[in-house]
Amino acid sequence: MKPLTTGELPATADPQAREGMGNSLMDRKTILFFAEAVTLAHVARPLALIEAPDTSRYHRVFACDPRCQWLLGDFAGEFCPVPSIASDTFLNRLAQGKPVYDTATLEAYVHDDLSLFEKVKPDLVIGDFRLSLSVSARLARIPYLAISNAYWSPYYRVPAYPVPSLPLTRLLPIGLATMLFRLARPLAFALHARPLDQVRRKYGMSSLGHDVRRAYTDADHVLYADLPQFFPTLSLPANHHFIGPIIWKPPVSAPLWWNTLSSERPIAYVTLGSSGQGALLPHVLQALSDLEVTVIAATAGSSLAGAIPANAYVAQYLPGDEASHRASLVVCNGGSPTSQQALAAGVPVIGIAGNLDQFLNMEAITRAGAGLTLRADRFAGTQLRESVKALLSRSEFSESARRVATQFCGLSASDRLTQVLAHHFAQGDITAHSVAGMGGK
Repeated sequence: MKPLTTGELPATADPQAREGMGNSLMDRKTILFFAEAVTLAHVARPLALIEAPDTSRYHRVFACDPRCQWLLGDFAGEFCPVPSIASDTFLNRLAQGKPVYDTATLEAYVHDDLSLFEKVKPDLVIGDFRLSLSVSARLARIPYLAISNAYWSPYYRVPAYPVPSLPLTRLLPIGLATMLFRLARPLAFALHARPLDQVRRKYGMSSLGHDVRRAYTDADHVLYADLPQFFPTLSLPANHHFIGPIIWKPPVSAPLWWNTLSSERPIAYVTLGSSGQGALLPHVLQALSDLEVTVIAATAGSSLAGAIPANAYVAQYLPGDEASHRASLVVCNGGSPTSQQALAAGVPVIGIAGNLDQFLNMEAITRAGAGLTLRADRFAGTQLRESVKALLSRSEFSESARRVATQFCGLSASDRLTQVLAHHFAQGDITAHSVAGMGGK
């Protein structure tokens, strides 16, 4: 990964052309892509989008925790290390229903952000789940674009909030747990929003209210990595944009067994991702071991305990888009990255969901008829087997998934980002929302 510099210009016999090229490069806008490395998805999405901006017009910089630097592959732009909390810390807090960041962490993030801004001097920053940018970008008066999912939009008309897997809900009948969660949900959203609000108040900024959805989507522009058909919104502001699913795959080679797979049986692609229930993977493989399917599984970097069933092939990472195209169905944690890979290939999804993010995503997929949702906290091998049989035997699931795939084709996230950037820099709309965030109640 070699930083792009304006001093390294191509040789040309025409000095005037060379001078013009130099001026063009000097005039490029610097865009800082900022990933919060708590899950693979929050690194993958900005990485997929970073290739969209024209390098003759934009200088691209990518910032994330060094532990995820390997994901950049052959990215030719500039890399800047910046720390994130440990993934295990994030996932454990999420599983306990606790705020994933405390005030001290977000304050430290703000200082790290500002130090990086001073070094990079970006004209615009694009962040994925870096909540501190709500403060730091405004302090630095840098336009901020936030990548999010539409089910976290305050303007999404949620049919009904599903109950995630939490310590209390695991002990109660699901009906009672659902009722209690829906009563407590507004308080929980306020609790999760509080740390960022406290940091904002410290810097004289107005409160975002008692709703974590506003913390997740507070930016000058919000980029929803989803289909608008899946998540109908009410009175969506002009600075909120559906850019479409962001499809990405890790920079890894296919395993040795990749080209030896038989096509005689249907293929089930299984991955529980970096934010899934990794401990469930052996149980998932065992549940599928007596079905007439070939299983290809990715552990997302985790080690796999126990013996691998005879019908399963396992690797740490797989090219997810290619795996989805080869598969007849995909079993995942219900999160948007893998489920979108599956639907882009026209393949139905079984989501074994644990956290609220996964349940909200799978609710829309299930409503579209393109998949089924299982609960991670009530996982049963028999239920998974019956779900797999249903997706393989009932054509309506595949037909619905193929319909969704045609909708995916009509919306390119890279093209939409290019349009947003062009409009932004043409209009020079640098501080309209930034100034509005200052001076508060």
